Amino acid sequence: MFADVIIDQDAKALDKVFEYIIPENIDITIGMRVYVPFSTRILQGFVVNIKDNCNYDNSKVKKIISKVEDFSAIKPEMLKLMQFMANKYHLKLASILRLFLPSEMREGKVKELFENYYYLNKNIDFKINKNAIKQQQLLDYLSEKEKEKSSVLADLFGYSALKSLFEKKYILKEQQKIKRTPFYLSTNTKKVQLNYGQQNALNSIKENRTYLLHGVTGSGKTEVYMNLIENVLKAGKNAIMLVPEISLTPQIMSNFKGRFGELVAVLHSGLSSGEKFDEWKRLFSGEARIAIGARSAIFAPLDNLGIIIVDEEHEQSYISESNPRYDTHDVAEFRAKENNCPLVLGSATPSIDSYEKAKQGTYKLIEMPIRANGKELPKIQIVDMMNEIRMGNSGIFSNQLLAELINVINNKKQAMIFINRRGFSSFMRCRDCGYIAKCSDCDVSLVYHREDNRLKCHYCGKQFKVLDKCPKCGSDKIKYGAVGTEQVVHKLKELFPLVKILRMDNDTTMTKNSHQKILNEFKNSLPAILVGTQMIAKGHDFENVVLVGIVDADQSLYHADYRSTERTFQLITQVAGRAGRSENEGKVILQTYSPKHYVYKFASNYDYKGFFRKEENIRETAQFPPFTKILRILFSDFDENYVRDLLKICYTEIEKLKTKYSDDIIYFDAMKSPIKKIMDKYRYQIMLRYKLKNADNIEKEIFEIVDKTASKSSVFFEVNPQNLS
Repeated sequence: MFADVIIDQDAKALDKVFEYIIPENIDITIGMRVYVPFSTRILQGFVVNIKDNCNYDNSKVKKIISKVEDFSAIKPEMLKLMQFMANKYHLKLASILRLFLPSEMREGKVKELFENYYYLNKNIDFKINKNAIKQQQLLDYLSEKEKEKSSVLADLFGYSALKSLFEKKYILKEQQKIKRTPFYLSTNTKKVQLNYGQQNALNSIKENRTYLLHGVTGSGKTEVYMNLIENVLKAGKNAIMLVPEISLTPQIMSNFKGRFGELVAVLHSGLSSGEKFDEWKRLFSGEARIAIGARSAIFAPLDNLGIIIVDEEHEQSYISESNPRYDTHDVAEFRAKENNCPLVLGSATPSIDSYEKAKQGTYKLIEMPIRANGKELPKIQIVDMMNEIRMGNSGIFSNQLLAELINVINNKKQAMIFINRRGFSSFMRCRDCGYIAKCSDCDVSLVYHREDNRLKCHYCGKQFKVLDKCPKCGSDKIKYGAVGTEQVVHKLKELFPLVKILRMDNDTTMTKNSHQKILNEFKNSLPAILVGTQMIAKGHDFENVVLVGIVDADQSLYHADYRSTERTFQLITQVAGRAGRSENEGKVILQTYSPKHYVYKFASNYDYKGFFRKEENIRETAQFPPFTKILRILFSDFDENYVRDLLKICYTEIEKLKTKYSDDIIYFDAMKSPIKKIMDKYRYQIMLRYKLKNADNIEKEIFEIVDKTASKSSVFFEVNPQNLS
């Protein structure tokens, strides 16, 4: 017998199937990981097929050395998914297979953890020397307990007594697997009576197709999700529930743990290696039947799926922007189709792409336009910051926002302040010569972090000394850039020194369970103000939050990206929805320098449909997605001359397609990337925009052209990229 093996190495030359002989003394099954000889090395590989015959001279085919573990770690469905992703995204097979396993498991750094337990041997008479006091005490201790950990017994009575009794067979030993389960508070989530909107949504999701659940913030979508999953479990099937950020996981997990207990497992990057492996294994074995987590949880090793739910489906974090690049929506649709189960995409602000599919009938639209508590959505007050400046207020906060914050504090309530920029200020610049401190390895300005008194690069993580004088002209006149979360917190502490003020961004949530600690502290503090980036904009439900302040609403509006208005609308609507979620009425103060922009008109009225019609018309006229597709081919290398020459060769070859598909290709150009260098690698790109009719053929031919040309440099393909920088 022979095995087709994919070598676990992320190299283009190895991106194919290699054949090996299966030794007669080793039982190999499809999906197993194995050790194989490769050239002069021994490498790991994945068995993707077993067959009777080989395509080469059998005498030259090497044998598999051994199994990595005694079970098939890659299930049959995931092998089909591997092929789908390789074809759709032009990814290496090994890099896809790596997505399906905890990284530490692949690297051999983690495995199941066992602890020894001891118990009395009741089939033997004890004869203890009267001087062996510790031995007698240990026996007396175990006579009152069923069993005990070896570590506890050794601490109490000493290792010598333990060893002696075991050798005499007075006590017996058994191994017990230790579950490294991540800790989440379990909320008592009793089933509630569904309102009409929730019951209608639940009743509507029956067929094996994709549904778009458009429910306003606070409409009770989570309760619908839990009811859907409960029905699936009763039918003997399993479920996957995705959330866009780790920060949402503690609250979701506490609700789901309260409802479903140990049937829930969580998968995300914030877990320890042991926790991640044990949660993965619980799902793999069927002990856990509900996988909850961020993007990577879509690869949960669950069989017999009954439903897949993608909450906050519009979030760009569902698109992987690092290798391997993929779209979670596509993977979810593939798995739902393979399992003949519904896929539910939920959001208060669906992506334009998804809503267009619902409009065309590809998705079935379900609407929940009313909050579960029956309350009105919080009123959004737009504040013109140019007027504030004209009135002499050049500070971070408008007079209206300050007045509302004082009311919150006096009434012992809570406020959330949203600014989607971390650090103290976005750059440091010399007022005299215009010099801006930039990262030595990345073509980006350094962000000033006051708490650490360092300049930091948000792309590669390098840190530098803060400027006290300009290194170019020697001037000490240093100007600070745009405000970040640190500066907002600093100012609030000056204004309200006795109030609990917390910050939630990438800098404050780097340690284990930090998300949960910050959210719990905020929940239990009155009055309190939580300042944060988009981590606080969605999913959180705090009954005492009556005010949301949006400090710089324009930040995402003027990016050179066709999605900028969509993202601005989504962020405003999502963060506004954090206010007034209980009996307390909510209010939102939105600060902007462009109060007449159409996005604020629609956002302040929560008019998603009006915004969609406007945006749909603009994109259809300008021929942007979802009416066309954009392909970005990104070339990256340490050698700028090499990557530039490679780009020219590929450009020349792809240019020939422009003639072939002259009616389809709308835009075609090559250029430096907006961020010209990251982590000391130079970045160039080819951009194409083309109609949908022949999109698959165009992409396939471009993949083939680049494959023939590119051998050394890193080349990445992105279809409808989320970030054009």
